[in-house]
Amino acid sequence: MNNKVKCVFCKKSNYIKKGIRKTENRGNIQKYYCKECHKFFTQDNGFYRMRNSESKITSAIDLYFSNLSSRKVRNYFRRHLEHNSSHVTVLDWCRRYVLKVQKYVNTLEPKLSGEFYCDDTEIDCEHRKDHFWCNVDWQTRFINGIHYSIFSGEQEAKEFLQKATSKMLPKFISTDGAQFYPRVFKKLFYSNKLHGLKVEHKVINTLKTGNYNVRIETVFSKIKDRVNNFRGLKALWSAPILMAGIILQHNFIEEHTTIKDYPCERAGLTIPTKTNNRWLELIKQSAEIQ
Repeated sequence: MNNKVKCVFCKKSNYIKKGIRKTENRGNIQKYYCKECHKFFTQDNGFYRMRNSESKITSAIDLYFSNLSSRKVRNYFRRHLEHNSSHVTVLDWCRRYVLKVQKYVNTLEPKLSGEFYCDDTEIDCEHRKDHFWCNVDWQTRFINGIHYSIFSGEQEAKEFLQKATSKMLPKFISTDGAQFYPRVFKKLFYSNKLHGLKVEHKVINTLKTGNYNVRIETVFSKIKDRVNNFRGLKALWSAPILMAGIILQHNFIEEHTTIKDYPCERAGLTIPTKTNNRWLELIKQSAEIQ
């Protein structure tokens, strides 16, 4: 990881160390003086101007996306830490850092097997039914394409498959028997040279065969187990961010119980961790490109 210090104002690296900033919850932070713009600054390591410690913030994010509600995370802090944080603050941390990390993750190039399993599922948001589209690469278990929408149909499926195949064309894509998929595949993957599809379309039609797209359903069962406590899904602007957080947790933070490895590691994306706090390392890495 590149820890080169840059001025947060002019982005130059012509500086000298100049004093210490004392904080109540984050200890002593090194101050710098920029010789270019003549301003004092502290290094942006992903937690610039945050009042709470890095460990507390990342613990809250990890607990929330593991399976605790924001209120349960707040209660946990209340029992174990001297300074409490509200459930609103916990939710704000989650959304703030998911957006930051997702921007960094979008620049990465995972090495996938090309065996894609795609589907959408309904998400119960109390006053509406949203749709969450998900694609998993089976050999690595890496989820490389997601889409959140309030409708299900041809246009949404097209947008989802464009996201899922933006980094590579897979060997095949397995979907259910929804009628709009063949039309979408023809629009996206038809080749005049091949006189057919560039990507094989495997259809699992439950009504005809009685079989289910089990490999994607296992992912959905895990996701649905988590969203039962998601109050943040009520707001349509918030829901896609929190769902993206679940996917980050799956890909980078939690070891997969079946393959006994992290999906990101299987996909060739190694996080250089100095500690077991993988959210902390991801946030620090994301700070370097922003």
